[in-house]
Amino acid sequence: MNKKIPFSPPDITQAEIDSVVDVLKSGWITTGPKTAKFEQEIAEYCGSNHALAVANATSGLEILLRVFHIKKGDDVITTPYTYTSTASGAIHCGILPTFVDVKKDDFLIDPEKLYDAIKPNTKAIYSVDFAGVPVDYDAIKQVLKAKGREDILLVSDSAHAFGASYKDKKVGTQVDAHVFSFHAVKNLTTAEGGAITFNNNNLFGKNDLYKELKLMCLNGQSKDALSKTKAGAWQYDVLFPGEKCNMADINAAIGLAQLARYKNILKKRKTIFEIYTNTLKDKEWAIIPFEKNSDKTTSYHLYPLRLRDFTEEKRNRVIQILAEKDIATNVHFTPLPMFTAYKNLGYSIGNYPNAYSQYANEITLPLYSTLLPEDAEYVARELIKAVEKVR
Repeated sequence: MNKKIPFSPPDITQAEIDSVVDVLKSGWITTGPKTAKFEQEIAEYCGSNHALAVANATSGLEILLRVFHIKKGDDVITTPYTYTSTASGAIHCGILPTFVDVKKDDFLIDPEKLYDAIKPNTKAIYSVDFAGVPVDYDAIKQVLKAKGREDILLVSDSAHAFGASYKDKKVGTQVDAHVFSFHAVKNLTTAEGGAITFNNNNLFGKNDLYKELKLMCLNGQSKDALSKTKAGAWQYDVLFPGEKCNMADINAAIGLAQLARYKNILKKRKTIFEIYTNTLKDKEWAIIPFEKNSDKTTSYHLYPLRLRDFTEEKRNRVIQILAEKDIATNVHFTPLPMFTAYKNLGYSIGNYPNAYSQYANEITLPLYSTLLPEDAEYVARELIKAVEKVR
């Protein structure tokens, strides 16, 4: 009988359950004291001056554009090798983003191509920390300096990178703003949720960026729900028509319990990552994913293995063979120009050959903190059988 190996179940313990029960019993379940505490602890973990908890990373990426009044007629640059959230915020603002291909044999945006893509109306660049691997933030900042365009808002879609390191510092302070995801499949989960971290609260002349972002999350309302419940404090103003994407205390309670365990969660994920690498590194067909070097360390969010000289069809056959063994794998990512929505907007994958090459032979192995080491070894053995059968 096959072992059933899911792809990425959440790591929920009694600590998370107890934390949520405490909130449910408190009489206050939406944005309140737990969310404030979660923001404080996220900022402390990342070493940032500020953190704003949001309903999801998607909304966090979008509200940064709205707060800085980036709109139709402006240009936003990102990579096609990402999830749709990175680009959809710009589209919601009436902007068709400019996609810059990844480097050859890499999952990360190419700084050289980025230089050429910057136009006079470029107002923001959204780089992506794929699989938990930080981009070379300094290289991107050097591009902006060389171009004389340090007025461009530089945001890192760090959805995968909570706990990763860049030049001996936790990811979260390296660019103008980082946006993290705490979705159910992420290293640290709040079920649904995310956070924006940043250092400069007066970025590009803002009086109070944190306050403006928070207002944007709450429909532009001058008081949050907790403040309005105080006796006699019912009056409020709506300062501008904002979004509605605040994090609730229920979600923050899960996140606080996860943060208390996060060092151990990362350690377990690292163990699984290394089991795969040690088992596969001598296979000439295995292109092992990045783990660390002198500048970067991954957060061990994904194990994006590439199968040398495999076509898309052969890769898919490997996935199917493993599925028949009850081993769930995945592909990260289908480049955005391959999806119907982006084709309809005029994008073509033919313009991003490096992104397609990365995708065509990529297979993501199960990697999570509750996966037993012996089960990771089993996955690796079955993968070897499947690949060698398909070859």
